[in-house]
Amino acid sequence: MAERQGQAAPDAVLTRIGQVVMLHHAGDREEARNRFLGLWAEIGEHGDPLHRCTLAHYLAATQDDPGDELAWDLRALTAAEEVADDRAGAYEDSPAVRALYPSLQLNLAADYARLGRADAARSHLRRARDAAGALADDRYGQGVRSAIRRLEIRLDEDGPPGGRVPPGQRP
Repeated sequence: MAERQGQAAPDAVLTRIGQVVMLHHAGDREEARNRFLGLWAEIGEHGDPLHRCTLAHYLAATQDDPGDELAWDLRALTAAEEVADDRAGAYEDSPAVRALYPSLQLNLAADYARLGRADAARSHLRRARDAAGALADDRYGQGVRSAIRRLEIRLDEDGPPGGRVPPGQRP
């Protein structure tokens, strides 16, 4: 019984994160950010790495400042690496992280591009492209691969003036 309860808690947290994601997608960015921050306070810096990874990944998208967005995306990647460490040292052992990893790297590439750091952007973009091979040929996988190609084109063309991706626009 206790084993089942332990398994229900992670599902409950991910469900709560999903509910806030829906709020954000419905257009209430500020309220979503506030609720995500409340969840972050509950989970804490040392909470379950999969929860922190997922939450930080979505929280990054609610940020107004590119530096803040980068900080949350870096937290998401750090937590993803912790999940990998907890599961035999390879993110491939965790389907949830394996599916999220290309997007994590892509978002970091976009963050660095917005901040005018093209070399760092290209480095993370390569990692995103390499990791995208693990994605299924479904809507999500196709969307991530398309976003990778769009950012590659922007970086190759040096993007908009100053080599930056427009603020608030994730690939």
